[in-house]
Amino acid sequence: MREAKDGPPNRELYALLHLSPEASDEEIRKAYRQWAQVYHPDKYQAPHMKEIATENFQRICEAYEILSDENKRLIYDIYGMEGLTSGLELGPKLNKVEELKEELERLRQRKEQEKALAHFRPSGTILASLSLPQFLEGDGIMRGMAMSSEVQSQLSKNSILAFGGNLEVNDDSGGGAASVVLRHQLSSVSSIEFIASAGLRALASTVFKLILVSLLVFQIQLLLGIESSISVGWQKKDERMSAAGELKIGTSSFGASAHYTHRFSKKSHGRIQGRLGSTALELEVGGGRKISEFSTIRMLYSVGIQGIFWKFELHRAGQKLVVPILLSRHFSSFFATGAFIIPASVYFLLKKFILKPYYLKREKQKALENMEKTSAQVQEAKAAAQKAQQLLQNVANRKRNKQLEIGGLIITKAVYGARKALTKLGETGESSDELASQVLDVTLPLNFLVNDSGRLKLHEGVKKSGIMGFCDSCPGEPKQLYVEYTYGGNRYEVLVDDYEELFIPQEAHRI
Repeated sequence: MREAKDGPPNRELYALLHLSPEASDEEIRKAYRQWAQVYHPDKYQAPHMKEIATENFQRICEAYEILSDENKRLIYDIYGMEGLTSGLELGPKLNKVEELKEELERLRQRKEQEKALAHFRPSGTILASLSLPQFLEGDGIMRGMAMSSEVQSQLSKNSILAFGGNLEVNDDSGGGAASVVLRHQLSSVSSIEFIASAGLRALASTVFKLILVSLLVFQIQLLLGIESSISVGWQKKDERMSAAGELKIGTSSFGASAHYTHRFSKKSHGRIQGRLGSTALELEVGGGRKISEFSTIRMLYSVGIQGIFWKFELHRAGQKLVVPILLSRHFSSFFATGAFIIPASVYFLLKKFILKPYYLKREKQKALENMEKTSAQVQEAKAAAQKAQQLLQNVANRKRNKQLEIGGLIITKAVYGARKALTKLGETGESSDELASQVLDVTLPLNFLVNDSGRLKLHEGVKKSGIMGFCDSCPGEPKQLYVEYTYGGNRYEVLVDDYEELFIPQEAHRI
């Protein structure tokens, strides 16, 4: 139903009628009348033109039928065409729009819950500590191991019951515990937890945890139990970075920590973290990469009073595998520098000469396979777009000549297609058959859409491939629209993403 898993909805019907998703009923009726005048079959005498007009007129009528019906439009806005064509079950007849909204929201939440349950995994961590000095002394490389797991159950909207446990083996000692946690959200800014545990080191303990204030960037926690503590923290997160810090004061210890994570791309990130306290002094740097939809790997380097470590992490869904490797118990500036530079250098060499070429080759192969799979669909869509442009040609040329007379807005070149293809065309200026197949000339339909005032607007949040005379020449690939135009004797150019608003002319586009 959506263009991408988390992307905006494919509102093709709005693009077809050249409307904003917030268009009023009157705007929808007006747009329908305008397009009907262009595509009505009775306007054409030639059989092939009448056939083209009939095909596109049916598309216009279908779009109008859905968007002019309040209930159908609501279903389309939420679920897209799939919601209309799959016979979405709405239960008993709903007479009020408010009732329909409530029912659709309930169905949406149920689908999300079913999807979450289908991918449900208990959260857990496996920690395998290795020691290089211990191995060199002949005592074996395994330093210790720990495992923890937790399963949550949603009791109500604000309450969660969790069952967990942990086991730990370190040298000649070990321990373990089972716990039950009741979490309750008191309000939008505070929550409370009751934790009861029983294990090998302590027969039983009860902990009371109260998050007094939990806002976007600030949090206070109070922990009451065998080792009571209070902590004050802050956090900040946006699309490219996240940062957090905490100051914790307990009955027998204190500590402070802070971390900063920067996302270089959708798949890779860098991280730096510091810890300072009565039992810790540590600096940790590293980075990670997303290797699949649910999996991320991370390598970290840390140096502190406990020694020099390499740490490898694998995160998959709610599971985490952590392997810290102790390199040295004693600090040496020479050894610490080498332990950081050597793996970093190896990584960048591997990335440049092996990993990056491999991923580029794999992405190219996937793109070729996708092109082969969708070849027939794309050819059909291009043929339909070219037919639609034929019907727009006379009006588009008339508008262009009128704008030419008054020195108004004239689209001299417009190309829509794969972002990578447009980038290569812009860099090299040369067009191969492969690049040409991924783009479409849309100069004519954009000239048609120029209004009498010499303005052109494509609405935000509407996929451009749905516009009359456009088509998706590369399904699954991110797309852009490149436009060159003249206005008042000056030249302009602009490049916009698929769902981005385009409003021209603008002085910022001037060459």
